[in-house]
Amino acid sequence: MDKRRRLVGRRISQIVKILLLAAMAGAAVYWWRFAPIRVTRTLVPRGEIVAEVMGTGTLEAHIKAAIGPKISGLITKVLVDQGDQVNAGQVLAQLDDSDLSRQVSIGEAGVAAAAAALGRTQAEKARAVAVLEQAKRYRERLATGSDAGAIAQVDLDKAMEGLGVAQAELNRSDAAILEAEKQLATTQKTLEYHRARLTDTIVKAPYDGLIIRRDRDPGDVVAPGSCILAMISPEEIWVSAWVDETEMSRVKPGQPARVVFRSEPSRSYPGEVARLGRETDCETREFVVDVRVRTLPDNWAVGQRAEVYIETARKTDAVVLPARLVIWRDGRPGVFIESAGHAHWRPVSVGLRAREAVEVAGGLQVGDLVLVPTEPTVELTNGRKVSR
Repeated sequence: MDKRRRLVGRRISQIVKILLLAAMAGAAVYWWRFAPIRVTRTLVPRGEIVAEVMGTGTLEAHIKAAIGPKISGLITKVLVDQGDQVNAGQVLAQLDDSDLSRQVSIGEAGVAAAAAALGRTQAEKARAVAVLEQAKRYRERLATGSDAGAIAQVDLDKAMEGLGVAQAELNRSDAAILEAEKQLATTQKTLEYHRARLTDTIVKAPYDGLIIRRDRDPGDVVAPGSCILAMISPEEIWVSAWVDETEMSRVKPGQPARVVFRSEPSRSYPGEVARLGRETDCETREFVVDVRVRTLPDNWAVGQRAEVYIETARKTDAVVLPARLVIWRDGRPGVFIESAGHAHWRPVSVGLRAREAVEVAGGLQVGDLVLVPTEPTVELTNGRKVSR
């Protein structure tokens, strides 16, 4: 009898335990499925929304130059350094000019000698002209006397011979003058060449700009075209940004943009789309958009990284929601709104999309309350009770 009672007691105890577990499981299921979820309510407002296309790139100078000499030589002076502002025509560096200065002096002496030689030949021509005129007059007098029979033929022949000699001397003088003029022109051209080379020992700025790098110092020997200084124009500074090719139809030259440098992530600088690249990278499927920066930070450097946000559309009076409140299900956007203490799924249509906000083109009205769970790990379901 006692054994039977103990057996019945154990069965009753097992049944109680099972009922307790079932009750606990039921309570858990109820709590999980039907207990109110704490949510945050966001009032649907009207406001401004700006649609933007984002790209990442580097700061570049549209106008840049490698400043170097036209001739080879020894650098004697470098008059500027990186970070210096320079003006067009300002002397930046100078090469040793001692040899070229001597060549210019020799050229000047050669021009003076050629000019003097030309003067001598011109004086000789003047003498030859006078002799020719005298020979002509003498020949005319003898010819007059010969007609009267007073002059012998032999004297007339000598006069004709003298006239021919005078004419030949004049012709020789003309040839000498032509040769002297050519010699003078040659020496003048040579002098101009040496002067030009002497001028080339002075390296000047081609435009107003900024020196961003110095590659050479006094004592270096440079060849034609080698870089002494790197220079840019700060008037044309661009960010060459890579943008996904799917955004190509939305981007156009002239669109406003904002530039965010990684050195100042909390601040935007105004810009404008300057031009679009016409080649897409085969690997990344991105193309280049050059954005002209209107205002630069106090400290900046060519080559630094930056993000650009290109404005493609703007609405000043739209139904706007934070993008995190729009939930996508099966490719369709929607939100949870509150009705009688329960969350209800409502599909919406989306218009403009900004970085952190979207335009709700349909499905919501101003004043609706959009719900989002307070706990990020909790998921709302249609019809679920909600609480504050």
